[in-house]
Amino acid sequence: MVFNIETERLILRDMRLSDLEGMFELDSNPEVHKYLGNKPVKTKQASQKVIEGVLNQYKERGIGRWVAIEKSSGNFIGWSGLRLNTEYNMNGYTKYYDVGYRLIPKYWGKGYATESGKAAIDYAFNVLKLPEIYATTEIGNEASHNTLLKIGLHYVEDFYFEQEKMHLRWYKMNKL
Repeated sequence: MVFNIETERLILRDMRLSDLEGMFELDSNPEVHKYLGNKPVKTKQASQKVIEGVLNQYKERGIGRWVAIEKSSGNFIGWSGLRLNTEYNMNGYTKYYDVGYRLIPKYWGKGYATESGKAAIDYAFNVLKLPEIYATTEIGNEASHNTLLKIGLHYVEDFYFEQEKMHLRWYKMNKL
């Protein structure tokens, strides 16, 4: 899959094996995993498995998270975008598209999650022609909660995700 979307400050593109250093920097950071079950990766091999999983999603499902590159610096800042979830029963849903993002902390607070999230929503509705999109956050993650509201999703309810023993919030947006 070759994928490329440009926003004002970002390039969103397909994930590649060459993104290993950036993915390891992102997912080995305990601060990044504070609201993700506190399970940062310990090895580059673990990050490589994540990348390989996304590459497999591209092949099997035609969609997966995208790498976010800061235009001004050319730096890997994290990932964003869409995913077709089929792995988990999440709040009663077993096959749904969700929007998400994960950024290296030095890029937090700059509006990049909102900017990339809006591009993902646009892609979901105008290219994929999806009828709705979903998202989740951990209940304590106010920054992510606010970002999801800014990009147009609506808070639906709180629920307990038994598989990871986490209290989460559920969001939904219907195509207008």
